[in-house]
Amino acid sequence: MTSQRRVELEQVIGEVAASYGAGRLIDSLSSAQLPNKRQVIEALNHLKAVMYLGYYSTGSLDESKLRFALASHLYPAYDILVEQIGHAASYEGFRSAGVPRDQDWPETVTVALLRKVPAIRALLSKDVIAAFQGDPAANSVEEVIFSYPSIEAITTHRIAHELYRERVPMLPRIMAEHAHTNTGIDIHPGAEIGESFFIDHGTGVVIGETCVIGNNVKLYQGVTLGALSLARGVPGKPGARRHPTLEDDVTIYAGATILGGETAIGKGSVIGGNVWLVDSVPPGSRISYEGTRPS
Repeated sequence: MTSQRRVELEQVIGEVAASYGAGRLIDSLSSAQLPNKRQVIEALNHLKAVMYLGYYSTGSLDESKLRFALASHLYPAYDILVEQIGHAASYEGFRSAGVPRDQDWPETVTVALLRKVPAIRALLSKDVIAAFQGDPAANSVEEVIFSYPSIEAITTHRIAHELYRERVPMLPRIMAEHAHTNTGIDIHPGAEIGESFFIDHGTGVVIGETCVIGNNVKLYQGVTLGALSLARGVPGKPGARRHPTLEDDVTIYAGATILGGETAIGKGSVIGGNVWLVDSVPPGSRISYEGTRPS
């Protein structure tokens, strides 16, 4: 770098530093430590490796190496999550009244999450089978785990949802949006999703925070399970559900939009492509774009 370029760069640094004096929300230089996004994603990757250990391993594994291989992921995941949950809670308390928490709360929450890993793995096993059985193009379970965006998205969701339930600030959304970036599937960590869930293709799927999805549900690309528009600050029912309910064994085809917290899709219903629904339909309904009345 020439001396002239160095002078110019120093001028740029000064101009950027001066831009932090405008009092905007993005200008905060608070001593409260924010979570580190890269660290949160690193912890998530360790947990994903635990879910599918043989698929993430770079060497051969057997029973004698299992505990060591798991420990190589669970110990760093624990350390990172305790630190990052602590930062998130500290910053939440700085920004607002926050939620009163004990000093050891980050450790308690992290251990609780790790204890749920066997149960999460059991759910993911059913999700993988649902994907394999639900897609004639799937050549093997291994192909599904390695390459299907829905498995990436639901794996992340099942982890992030547990942190959301514990009211961990920021981390669940960081994880969810990381999966969104990688897969094109946008699942809010608050959504409740049952067993054997499969999203075929996946791009453009949106699942809102208060969605409740039953067992054996299948979605195609471009499906939106959203909320009716309500501007921030407009009075509404505190804690009211904003997003729809899908009962067991529902299939929703590409491009369908289902909106509203009082909208329920009955068990075993099939919603056709590009349908727009803001009303509930009874079990066993068949809804098509040409006529959106229950049949």
